[in-house]
Amino acid sequence: MTVQQDAPGDSDTQDLEVWIDQDLCTGDGICVQYAPEVFELDIDGLAYVKSAQDELLQDKGATTPVPLPLLQDVVDSAKECPGDCIHVRRVSDNVEVFGPDAD
Repeated sequence: MTVQQDAPGDSDTQDLEVWIDQDLCTGDGICVQYAPEVFELDIDGLAYVKSAQDELLQDKGATTPVPLPLLQDVVDSAKECPGDCIHVRRVSDNVEVFGPDAD
C-alpha cells in the first residue's frame, strides 16, 4: 500500500507535524522501531520526538515536522502505538490526520 492510498485527501503533500502525549506513552518503543529518525526513548522510558537536527524535544507538546519520505513509518507508528499517544496533524490548520483524535 502506498502513502497516497493510506493518507486522507492531500495530506501526503501538505506539511505535517507529529507530537507524542507522554502522559499516555507506555514506553514500548514501537515508534522508535518504525521511525528512529523521528522518535527516541529517553532515560525516563518514554518516547519523544526529535528535531530535524536530531535533538530530543522534551517539552510537553513539542512537535517536529514529518519528512515526506518517513510519512508511512510515522503513520504506522501512530497506528501500532499501544498507548494511542502519537498525533500527526496538518501544520496549516492543526487538524489531526493520523492518531487517536483523527476523524
